[in-house]
Amino acid sequence: MKRYPLKIIKAMTPPIIWDMAHSIAHPQPKQYSGDYKTWSEARTLTTGYDTPLILEKVKNAALRVKHGEAAFERDSVNFDHIEYSWPVLAGLLWIASVNENTLSAIDIGGSLGSSYYQNKNFLSHVRPLTWSIVEQKHFVQFGNQHLADEHLKFYDDLKNCAAVVHPQVILLSSVLPYLEKPYDLLHTIKELRPQYIIVDRTPFFTGNTPDRITIQKSSPKVYDASYPARFLNERKFLRFFTSDYEIVADWKALAGDINLGKETATDKGFIFKIK
Repeated sequence: MKRYPLKIIKAMTPPIIWDMAHSIAHPQPKQYSGDYKTWSEARTLTTGYDTPLILEKVKNAALRVKHGEAAFERDSVNFDHIEYSWPVLAGLLWIASVNENTLSAIDIGGSLGSSYYQNKNFLSHVRPLTWSIVEQKHFVQFGNQHLADEHLKFYDDLKNCAAVVHPQVILLSSVLPYLEKPYDLLHTIKELRPQYIIVDRTPFFTGNTPDRITIQKSSPKVYDASYPARFLNERKFLRFFTSDYEIVADWKALAGDINLGKETATDKGFIFKIK
């Protein structure tokens, strides 16, 4: 039977069919609900992100990656191949190239090294490579005991970490939505004045739709947990950076468009460069 290349088949197939197929093959592992006035109101109705269950799942998945039993880990789920965020990787390589093939990155909310292990093969030629993760204390304790190496270290305080490693870039991948006061963190980052800031996997509303606090529930197949999750207004977010940083690139990130009933948010990423 004659076989047609995938690109020809895709060209002949209505886009909606591919969207349906993608939804079946990659079911949405997270569900959002509610519109809460305060973070604390939503927090009282959730298990929280600091539940021991999450660390247990994440550490087992991370150790499988370290020991070569899995290629990649994201949100405690192992994969047999690495799913790259190509704009993030391109940004990291570009930043290294303009810094004489060196890279010092702070990865805020970087779990137990998801982005580090995701990108390390492409960064193996970078010398020196310093990847510093700022996380919750119980993640930091486990990370430094079982995962840290000459390139990867864990810290529980951003300012202390920055004083040690002097970052060229700060990475915020899927972290701002889970902070009670995301702009407090962004103010601190601006005070540190890294050359570059990379934001990825962060959902935004366009236009005048204000920030919205929801409850996110993970699929039991990932881990049975729930926590507050914030959707940011893109215009407000970008205005925050305009005085000190310029946008180098932006893209639609992993989750794509997220339907919240009357509103739709878009998962996005940005690279900012200091002016």
